[in-house]
Amino acid sequence: MMPHDFMPGLAGVPAATSSISDVDGQRGILEYRGIRVEELCAKSSYLETAYLLLFGHLPTQGELQRWTNDVTHHRRIKFRIIDLMKCLPEQGHAMDALQAAVAALGMFYPGRNVKDVENNYWSAVRLVAKLPTIVAAWARLRYGDAPIPPRDDLGFSENFFYMLTESVPHPLWAEIFDDCLILHAEHTMNASTFTGLVTASTLADPYTVVASSIGALKGPLHGGANEEVVVMLKEIGTADKARSYVEGVLGNKKKLMGFGHRVYKVKDPRATVLQGLCQSLFKECGSSPLYEVALEVERAAGELLKGKGIHPNVDFYSGIIYDKMGIEVDLFTPLFAMARVSGWLAHWLEQLRENKLFRPDQIYSGEHNRPYVPLAQR
Repeated sequence: MMPHDFMPGLAGVPAATSSISDVDGQRGILEYRGIRVEELCAKSSYLETAYLLLFGHLPTQGELQRWTNDVTHHRRIKFRIIDLMKCLPEQGHAMDALQAAVAALGMFYPGRNVKDVENNYWSAVRLVAKLPTIVAAWARLRYGDAPIPPRDDLGFSENFFYMLTESVPHPLWAEIFDDCLILHAEHTMNASTFTGLVTASTLADPYTVVASSIGALKGPLHGGANEEVVVMLKEIGTADKARSYVEGVLGNKKKLMGFGHRVYKVKDPRATVLQGLCQSLFKECGSSPLYEVALEVERAAGELLKGKGIHPNVDFYSGIIYDKMGIEVDLFTPLFAMARVSGWLAHWLEQLRENKLFRPDQIYSGEHNRPYVPLAQR
């Protein structure tokens, strides 16, 4: 019998105090620095939201201009990083390539003195700026195509699509993609943020912190779920098969991908915004069969799970948008990392203010006084 104070997965156990973001799971509210994400999507941009998360306030016009210019002029990556990625297996997962490249970034830039405020600023600039370049470069390198250099005259989201496709996207696509990045930028004490905080508490450099967070985000129970949702929707195929699929999953007591959240007991507010973005995108570019399937899955799950507090989460609709934009499925989680790096870095900076090494305890459940048995007697 385990002691009553043991909480598997640290469920409900506070690991830090933070002023970065807050979730009200009963009412479906997510705020960044006290501002609701719906308002940020409607009025802000990803780079402005990243500044808000990192530095605690909305930037003035001058601050935003400097931040935007700094990020814009640090998008390029060293040719040796490109050479490193060329040596990775083409069939490898994009998250593994991203993690390897981000870890390597720390060898090229001075980031070890995390007590240097100016140095920390430039580390944040580089990581926010270079992750999209790495993701886009890998998307092309694995097919034998040369990476496309960033363009300084393009905005953050426009430039990413340009590096991916060598064409400037429709303004609506860039706007919707920017909102997707805002929605994925931060979400309190999740698994990848906690992983980053543990690493940060050792005073490791920020590139190592972010690389460790990327590793945690890769898992299918965290960021990798958005890939699984699209795979599921394609497997279902058509809307008329959705209910029987959901019944089968629930009947076999399996997880319905894109549903349920440790915190939210109502529909994830990010899912609601993403659903609206889907509708805006489809109005301009035509609907997606995946969306029709998704609506039926949500309807069937709502009826079958009624009263259990299990609703669509952020992963349920995001992949549908990316799929419609022609982005490959295994890039979905790297896009998540591109957005979440601002949240990870915000927590990193907050951790450094009153740092204490994470060193949790354990409950030992093994034997005591066990004798050593010589090899010949085993």
